[in-house]
Formats: sequence, structure tokens, C-alpha cells
Amino acid sequence: MPAPPGHPGPDAPPSDPVGMAVTPALPAALAGVRVALVHDWLTGMRGGERVLEVLCETFPDASLHTLLHVPGSVSPVIERHVPQTSFLQRVPGIARLYRHLLPLYPLAIDGLDVGDAEVVISTSHCAAKSVPTRPGARHLCYCFTPVRYAWDQFDAYFGPERVGRTRSAVMRLLLDRFARWDQRTSIRPDRYVAISQYVARRIGRYYNRRSAVVYPPVDTMYFTPGTAPRDGFALVVSALVPYKRVDVAVAACRAVGVPLKVIGQGPDAPALARLGGPGVEFLGALPDNDVREMYRRAAMVLLPGEEDFGLVPVEAQACGTPIVALGRGGATETVANGGTGVLTGEGVDAFAAGIRRVLDEPPSPAACRAQAERFSTERFVQQLLDAVMDMRLAAPGAVRW
Repeated sequence: MPAPPGHPGPDAPPSDPVGMAVTPALPAALAGVRVALVHDWLTGMRGGERVLEVLCETFPDASLHTLLHVPGSVSPVIERHVPQTSFLQRVPGIARLYRHLLPLYPLAIDGLDVGDAEVVISTSHCAAKSVPTRPGARHLCYCFTPVRYAWDQFDAYFGPERVGRTRSAVMRLLLDRFARWDQRTSIRPDRYVAISQYVARRIGRYYNRRSAVVYPPVDTMYFTPGTAPRDGFALVVSALVPYKRVDVAVAACRAVGVPLKVIGQGPDAPALARLGGPGVEFLGALPDNDVREMYRRAAMVLLPGEEDFGLVPVEAQACGTPIVALGRGGATETVANGGTGVLTGEGVDAFAAGIRRVLDEPPSPAACRAQAERFSTERFVQQLLDAVMDMRLAAPGAVRW
């Protein structure tokens, strides 16, 4: 199953926390409280794992539970929590096969035991939100998104033109069944916290649940403007999968005549390389320091797909770099149209026009930086702790939204 990827790519090397952000102290009411963290799977450092990393720092004594864990694939901060796994961990070749074992996820998540945890925090884009808890425990789900490929993006992943008619039909049956389970178990968390207003609306649509919004953390102490002059290239930092629409960025840059550099890996890499031509350079997955340097050198960063939130544009703005993004989804909440970049319409022509606008009237690095500082790690931790406290202190009848 395709996982929602973030930068720098699904196979990027893990690293220590990239910045030096100070984690706010736990409130006295949470001191000594038994906390369990639950994450879908641990196979690489993507956007979701960056969030989990901050939670592991915030709750250093919490237990950590996940469907499967590839040792060494995530940062030392996460590894130190010694993840407890499901029976899927014992499947031979699980690191290669886990994306294909979706029908087993409900059974696997039901088998996870969070013990006597009083507070459970799940970070979920798939099954983690459905973890069982003991009576009396409070469960807050930090929801990256309801399962994209089971609800509204099936064709982007498993349409007949991508996987063939027979496999598409089989996947449709499996994912319809998974969506019913996903909706049925959406009652398990006591509270939902969404990563954006866009995701909050999706939670309402598919789960019929309310949710607060706490934007994910971006390490604005690490991602900072550089001192060297900028080069004239555009930059994409993305997994190379269908819904990211990197093909739109490639075609738009060719139309404008702007060099493009692409950081990331994924199944669409061969087709994109054929589309790219001499002005496009594919760099693969890069470590954080190299990604930061590319942000600092780029004339602009492109976000051609519809994102649930999108860490990349915030990281780029923290480096003083403007954004050209599709004007839908999370980008409408992170990019100031006309102030720190351009939000475009659908299609290559609209995206090319956005690139030309930034070239003609580049936003100021100071404005980009100020926009990014709204999404600091400190702000994330404080707001999430407030949400946990509100859930924990609420009267039993008022806990569930």
C-alpha cells in the first residue's frame, strides 16, 4: 500500500532531530501519567515520522506501538522508544511486502496491546486510529488524513490505467471492505485533532466526527535562510507517486524554460525521467542538510499536487523561498497568495503562469520566513498538550466529540 510520503523520500537515511527547538515542559497534570504512542508503521522518515519524533521527545517515557518496524529506518529518537509491533513483524520479507498486506491491517491493529496506558495518542493515516484501549483510557487521534486510497483517491493509486482492469477490480473490493471497517472503527478515539482545516473537513465527511486543528511542527530553527546568492532553478521535494502531480511541475518548467531539480524517489521516477528532458535533474532522496541547502539556493519551490498539509512549502518558506502551489488543500493554509508565493489553478498552463509571476515579482524572503514561523515546533507541542489536557480533564460525558 502506498504510504503518505514526505521529504526527503521513502528511502532517505534517518537522522537525529534536525534542529534545537525547545520542547515545552509537560503540564503538572500529565506528570506520571502512563502514555502510549501508536503509529501506523515505521519504515522511513517521512512527514508523519517527523511528527512522531517530536511526540517521542515530548513524552520520553511513553511506550510506542506500531504494525511493523524496520530497524534503523527511523531516527534515533524514535528507535530509543523500542517500538512494540504486531504479528506482521514476523512475516518474512515484511519490509518489502507490507504495502500489499492491507487486508491484514484490521486484525493486526486489533492485536496491538497498549497495556495500562491512561492516555493513548495515535498518529494515523491508515489504521493506528483504530487501536483498542482499555476501559477508562483516553485516546486522542492526531489524524494526518482519512485513508486516501480507500476513500477518495482510489483511481490515482489503483485505477485500471495504472494497474490493469483485473487488479483494479480486486483492489476495489478490498478497499471497499477496508473503508467500511475504517468508518466503523472511527468511533474508537475520544478526540480527533486534524493537521489542517482541509483534513478536518475530510474527517467530518468520512467519519462524521468533529476535530480541532493543530498544524504539524516545522523545525524553523533548522530551516533558515542562507547567505549565498540564489540560483535560477525551481525545486520539487516530493515522493514520486501519482497524486503528487510532479508531471505538472516538469511540464510547466519546460514551458517556461526554467531548470528544475527534483528531490525524492518513488514508482513514477522512470516515467518522469522520460518526460523531463535536459532541463530536469532527478537527485533521488537526500539527507536533511542537503535538502535545506537546496531550499536556500532555489528560486522557488513547487507544489503541484493537492496536499493534506504539506511540510515542504513551510520548510521552504522558513528558508526564505517562495512557493508556487496548486490552490487546493493544505497549501491554501500555509502559503500567502501574493505574499509568499502563488496559488494556481489546475493544469500545466496555470502552473506555468504561477512560475512566471514569481519570477517577475519574487516575494520577499522576510515575508516567507515570517509565514513559516507560524508553524514552529514549540507551537505544535503546546497546542497538542492543550488538546490532551482538555480531553483528559473533560467530564466523561463530554470527552467524545
